[in-house]
Amino acid sequence: PRATLTLVIHRRNGERVEVPVTCRLDTAEEVSIYDAGGVLQRFAKDFLESASVM
Repeated sequence: PRATLTLVIHRRNGERVEVPVTCRLDTAEEVSIYDAGGVLQRFAKDFLESASVM
């Protein structure tokens, strides 16, 4: 969070453009997804937790 990252754009004409961006986590939900390792990992974790309750 708040780290400077590099967004690399590969254009159809072969041009490569690098743009600095700032990593932001603005909500508790975004932090939770980040902590889980990504959206799919978070979905899998939530799914498995709900399945184990049944």
